[in-house]
Amino acid sequence: MNMNSNVTAHPTALASEADAPLVKPPFTLRGALSRINWRQYRSVIALLLIAALLAYLTDGTFITPRNLTNLARQVAINGILAVGMTYVILIGGIDLSVGSVVALAGVIAGLCQVNLGLAQWAGTSAIAGTLLSVLAAVAVGLAAGAFNGYMITRHRIAPFIITLGMMVIARGFALIFAKGAAIAPMSEHFNLIGQGYLDPSATLGLLGLVAVVSVGVFARSWRRGAKPLFAALAGGIITCAAAAWIFTSYRGLPYPVLVFALFGLVGTLVLNRTRLGRFVLAIGGNAEAAWLAGVPIQRITFGIYLTLGGLAGLSGAILASRLNGALPTAGELFELDAIAAVVIGGTSLLGGIGSVRGSILGAFFIGSLNNGMSLMDVSEFYQKVIKGVIIILAVWFDMRQTSSKSRAKAV
Repeated sequence: MNMNSNVTAHPTALASEADAPLVKPPFTLRGALSRINWRQYRSVIALLLIAALLAYLTDGTFITPRNLTNLARQVAINGILAVGMTYVILIGGIDLSVGSVVALAGVIAGLCQVNLGLAQWAGTSAIAGTLLSVLAAVAVGLAAGAFNGYMITRHRIAPFIITLGMMVIARGFALIFAKGAAIAPMSEHFNLIGQGYLDPSATLGLLGLVAVVSVGVFARSWRRGAKPLFAALAGGIITCAAAAWIFTSYRGLPYPVLVFALFGLVGTLVLNRTRLGRFVLAIGGNAEAAWLAGVPIQRITFGIYLTLGGLAGLSGAILASRLNGALPTAGELFELDAIAAVVIGGTSLLGGIGSVRGSILGAFFIGSLNNGMSLMDVSEFYQKVIKGVIIILAVWFDMRQTSSKSRAKAV
């Protein structure tokens, strides 16, 4: 009898083995944590760590509702600038003039209020006077942004050079128009822009509406079969709950924070959900390939610098309102704070990679650092040194990540 050791399995048995369901490994906390992309949450983690550290160093003063409300109001101006700066850096540009444009726009708003007598208007006319002052400030910012965008797109001047020149020009005009002195006082209606609060009950209702809309958007995405973003939903609800506790425990939602939130939401939606956002990322990723694909690079670049100029003008009006006066020396180093917020938020200085959400978190990181050091009576000189070191570390980390990705693609 011929005994053969090679036994061939029956085809049906092989098919049944192949169709057998794979056994999933048991759930473990370590495995779940290893599957999370921690890189996309680095801004949140950094903000939570600095907040916890400052709360400890200030014996809890940092996390009181009053201080957090003031912090949010202080961050609003830099946050508005950071939203626009995100788009500029995403296309591989830079704008060093925003701080000086903020000062010039504030001076123009002050001149409208004081020299033109708009601050003396009463009743319904007072609202019109406030609106005209704000529009004048925004118009100045748009003019500066249009000049930057025109020189960059039409005459091919490097963004660093043209915005550096605009920084000096705008600061000079602010000093000339103000004659080197502060312009004050503003009207009560104008001061509401930077000093007013939304009523606590209205604040609670608004934040509740935001939470409900967030859940609705999540449910709609779920029904459409999109990948469920549990982290985003949880983060949104937690943020709304924290904001409700903070603002309703003090005086309500500050108007500058409301403006900041609106621009942050619009900036996020445009970048993530529109064709323009995809074009912006394409320009920063590879401008030549984007041009060959038919992306209108010049028009988009001009529009981005124009928009950032308008945001700087609005920020100037808000700052003058908050201070109840326009200072020609205001806005010093605002451009560096905005750039630092964008870089800390994960946007690459080389362009093509980044998010508005990260820039908003970066703005709160910079604001928390400034606020905490002020609470601890740290000298302003040391504050600048610490912020400079953090900017260098953020850029170094960004460049290191970029080089690591390049080496990985090469391999």
